[in-house]
Amino acid sequence: MTSFRPLHDRVVVRRLTGEEKTAGGIIIPDTAKEKPMEGEVVSVGPGARNEQGQIVALDVKAGDRVLFGKWSGTEVKIDGEELLIMKESDILGVIG
Repeated sequence: MTSFRPLHDRVVVRRLTGEEKTAGGIIIPDTAKEKPMEGEVVSVGPGARNEQGQIVALDVKAGDRVLFGKWSGTEVKIDGEELLIMKESDILGVIG
């Protein structure tokens, strides 16, 4: 990835690919697939400032696998790769 650095409490997430088949073995076409709500953190901002003006570091870090809300984030294309930029508060939790 080029030198893109998110600001404040923003996080860049690479969406993990969803299942191509149902449990019964039926192949799901791209148009019917729901976008997965799981991803890998690519990079994080330095953190948000609290009321005293101090920077509070984020709880997630690059490499974390995370779950996020269905409509979370803004889809962007950086170096031809589709990524999501979202606030840390849009992340529901870290897997593992």
